[in-house]
Amino acid sequence: MQIIKEKKTMRTALYARCSTHDKGQDPEMQLQPLREYCAARGWSIVGEFIDIGQSGAKDRRPQLDEFMDAAKKRQIDSLVVWKLDRFGRSLKHLVIALDELSSLGVAFISYREYIDLSTPTGKLMFHMIAAMAEFEREMIGERVRAGLVNARRKGKKLGRKPVPQMDKDKIIALLEKDSSMSVRKIARKLGMSSGFVGGVLKEYRMNKDSGEL
Repeated sequence: MQIIKEKKTMRTALYARCSTHDKGQDPEMQLQPLREYCAARGWSIVGEFIDIGQSGAKDRRPQLDEFMDAAKKRQIDSLVVWKLDRFGRSLKHLVIALDELSSLGVAFISYREYIDLSTPTGKLMFHMIAAMAEFEREMIGERVRAGLVNARRKGKKLGRKPVPQMDKDKIIALLEKDSSMSVRKIARKLGMSSGFVGGVLKEYRMNKDSGEL
């Protein structure tokens, strides 16, 4: 997309997204009110970035990436979206993206939620969103820690299962018998995975080189 250079007015970009679940939706339903909003504020629309068939859960989307590239090149002063969920579904992505836009000097406006991060009220809203994201991370971490404690109380062993010494001995015995055998051939012969055999042989060679064997 070619960016139109404007010097006197606010250079504004519009972003719209319709996912695969939004059957029959036309991005014009989002864009038309945004155009009218920008016209009322005297802002010049220098680009419209539209992702169709893209989930909001994805941090990377073709047109969103193109917009961010233009923002990093200082070609855009503000971004207007229809709703926050059109821009991003997860709090984590939303906070990271808005923080990056702020660092680039790009104002963010969500039309339906009346959020304008170029205003003091909008900035307060951003801090609230960031606090919610931090709270969400803390809650997830707390649930994980509680789950681990509960599992230990029930006697469950956590982490990877130890590799049986017998399996290690079989692998090493085959290698010592024929050092030209490949990892894949040893794995096929013993009915084990190549990744497992490769890991055992790597550990064996490291120990051998260090003189531990």
